[in-house]
Amino acid sequence: METSDVTRAIAAATSVAASLGLPADDAIVLHNSNKLALRLTPCDVVARVAPVGQEVARFEVELAQRLARAGSPAGRLEPRAGPRVYLRDGFAVTLWTYYEPAAPRTSPVDFARALEQLHAGLRTVDMPSPRFTDRITEAEEIVADPDRSPKLADVDRGFLGGRLASLRRAIADRGAAEQLIHGEPHPGNVLSTVNGPLFIDLETCCRGPVEFDLAHVPEAVCEHYPDVDQGLLDECRELVLAMVAAWRWDVDDQFPHGRRFGEALLRVLREGAPWPTLDTVLTRLDGIRAP
Repeated sequence: METSDVTRAIAAATSVAASLGLPADDAIVLHNSNKLALRLTPCDVVARVAPVGQEVARFEVELAQRLARAGSPAGRLEPRAGPRVYLRDGFAVTLWTYYEPAAPRTSPVDFARALEQLHAGLRTVDMPSPRFTDRITEAEEIVADPDRSPKLADVDRGFLGGRLASLRRAIADRGAAEQLIHGEPHPGNVLSTVNGPLFIDLETCCRGPVEFDLAHVPEAVCEHYPDVDQGLLDECRELVLAMVAAWRWDVDDQFPHGRRFGEALLRVLREGAPWPTLDTVLTRLDGIRAP
């Protein structure tokens, strides 16, 4: 969000908290992208704020409730607030439990076990949701439209568009089983807490093969996840690299150092297999954090 929008979003979140009797004298920005994540103090509540119409907050709230009932390792809604979306000044606000970070960081074994448990819980959820292929379509639309990706060279546009289309076909031809998955369970969406790893940012959930989720996590985590289709995982890793590359060329992209990251991903895609994980690519680039 732009600075002016951040100021308004903070005011909306603190207004909602105050209306519920939750003291929010200060707001610490935890994450700022298409939505804003805030830690409100002294009530210690996490507020997620997004412009109305640019969020799937109701989907996320309903899914969080169902996962809580299933005992899945996912972040919980704030129990002192109603399980709902609050509208203020053009923003949609949801309130979540704040978890103090625990040390050490989540180990690959614990990460894999928690992701397996999350997938098991998601299999019990029956609610309308997008498919992972919708994400491919979003990336293809950015690449195909020079107005949306004006800095993307024509040769790169053709290369990236062709790669996205071929990967869509290749994965579809496998006919792999699909279920509700997280969509982006990279380490930035996993909290290390005293209760173990908890997954957040449930708005990215979609239907797809579990290998699509595994394509977002470090290699060491995949080594501890059971019954992985390695061929499908390789294709999903390449797909994730291609999709993230496309998003980094979006004219409206606000990811820090996004252009540099996009250029690096294009180089990786041209180098070919074996496909690195996103965290591996990021370790080669100083000053860039996971998407």
